[in-house]
Amino acid sequence: MNGINRSNLSILIGTLLIGAFLGWIIKPSNHETIGSSDNQSTESSDHQHSETWTCSMHPQVRQSEPGQCPICGMDLIPAASKSASSSDDPMVFEMSNSAVAMANIATSRVKESLSKGELLLSGKVKPDERNISSITAKYPGRIEKLFINFTGQAIQKGEKLATIYSPELVNAQKELREAAESKADFPEIYAAAKEKLRLWKLTADQIRNIENQEELVEHFDVLAQQSGIVTQRKVAEGDYIATGSVLFEIVDLGRVWIMLDAYESDLSAIREGDALSFTAAGIPGQVFEASIAYIDPVLDPDTRTIKVRAVASNPKALLKPEMFVNAKIAASGQENQASVSIPRTALLWSGKRSVVYVKVAGAEYPAYEMREITVGSRIGEEYPVIEGLEAGEEIVTNGVFSIDAAAQLAGNYSMMARPEPKTLEVSQSFREQLTIVAEAYFELKNALVDDDAQGARDAGKQVRAALDKVDMSLVEGDAHDHWMALKDESAKALQGIQEAESLQAVRRQFMSLSESILEVTESFGLEKDTVYRQYCPMAFGDEGAYWLSEKEEIFNPYFGESMLRCGEVRETYRKGAQVMKANSPSGSKDMAGHNH
Repeated sequence: MNGINRSNLSILIGTLLIGAFLGWIIKPSNHETIGSSDNQSTESSDHQHSETWTCSMHPQVRQSEPGQCPICGMDLIPAASKSASSSDDPMVFEMSNSAVAMANIATSRVKESLSKGELLLSGKVKPDERNISSITAKYPGRIEKLFINFTGQAIQKGEKLATIYSPELVNAQKELREAAESKADFPEIYAAAKEKLRLWKLTADQIRNIENQEELVEHFDVLAQQSGIVTQRKVAEGDYIATGSVLFEIVDLGRVWIMLDAYESDLSAIREGDALSFTAAGIPGQVFEASIAYIDPVLDPDTRTIKVRAVASNPKALLKPEMFVNAKIAASGQENQASVSIPRTALLWSGKRSVVYVKVAGAEYPAYEMREITVGSRIGEEYPVIEGLEAGEEIVTNGVFSIDAAAQLAGNYSMMARPEPKTLEVSQSFREQLTIVAEAYFELKNALVDDDAQGARDAGKQVRAALDKVDMSLVEGDAHDHWMALKDESAKALQGIQEAESLQAVRRQFMSLSESILEVTESFGLEKDTVYRQYCPMAFGDEGAYWLSEKEEIFNPYFGESMLRCGEVRETYRKGAQVMKANSPSGSKDMAGHNH
């Protein structure tokens, strides 16, 4: 019995050992288990955080997939994330292809076209100032009876407005009757008595009745001198009035003025006598006709607009003063003037200057540069671009707000967080004189491109002559001080060019002159469509040097024919486009993220 038990125990122990051994072989190692878990966690994390979606109005909302904001219901947009290929320029915002698709971003190229169509202007209805009159008291007295009880009451010419009791008129009647009795002996006194009443605006019939009636007239009527609407009633029954007191203001609305606001850039399309059509918000479905009668010669310095006055007939008095109107004028004045125009959907409005997003050519990922431009009044569904864009550039025409909101969340510049401009506000006359200086500078630069030292010296004299002709009284304050400092630096460099004995020495002085000319361009601007800041890293023993060029193609003034094409374009300056200071929108460039 004991032998059987020991045998069974041995079999049981052997079975347990064999099972433990097999389990050890089959079970994965701890290292493999941990590694697998880490891989799954990492893959899940990468997938979960590959793209984050947020709300442009509530940036605290963060989700791992697209949807709607739980607070306001707006569609979520891709949040920015830093990538290895991110640009350091806070004016440029990068997005991934999927983000571009989700934001429904569309672009189109800016085309040069003829500005045809209708010029759209807005304004208000105003009363015709020539039809406004005041009814005043011609003699002192007391208002006995008032027939005009409220403002807005319509009256007709000759209608009785009020009755006045005047002791002075009673005395004047007595004087007239006494003079009439002795008019044969004293005709001058008789004539003076009648003239006194006539000057008080009594009619000939009233004067004749006074002279012929036995009883004196104690109450005199005030009659309307024109038809119209009473806009002001300044007296009440029982009021005592003096000579010259204003009793009523009356305006005839049978003809009204349409006062429109036009930008200075629109003046070439507007002429006195041009016909226009307009609609009023308060009169839906009706189109009115008018003609331009006057264009204000003075520009409003605050709004940068000019008042355009049209005269419209208003026989039914449908047009009320202060109504808002929208007018259309055929832009015939611009039929032969080529300009650049963009769709209205491409614009983000913000005060005087508007914002568009320009697609960056040749970028690895879709990238968009925020740019401020100046536009004129809307023509149909487009806006003419005065300054800031060129034909051929590709701009965002749909999804502009999505890009701007995402850029703001990423810490980039946006419509609400713009960079501080370096360019100072100066007059166009001053910029035109600076452009003459720049043109002379380009002749100097081109002489160095041709390795012509003497030609460069001769061109330098022309630069100095143009520099001396700049009217310093056109700038004031900080702009004046800055210009004077740059002028002195330029003059020193130009003197150095005249004194330089070798071509290399001329080029060294040209580098100093170029630094001043570049600063002039950035600080004040030029009246030239496009100029370029170009750079050669190998100039002066790899020291590197910049210059300003009127051509995008590289023609190196520091090497000439020996290394004519050495260099690159570092920046493009466009007419009217401000140059911004090199700082970060949020205090640190590290915040300027890009969305991939």
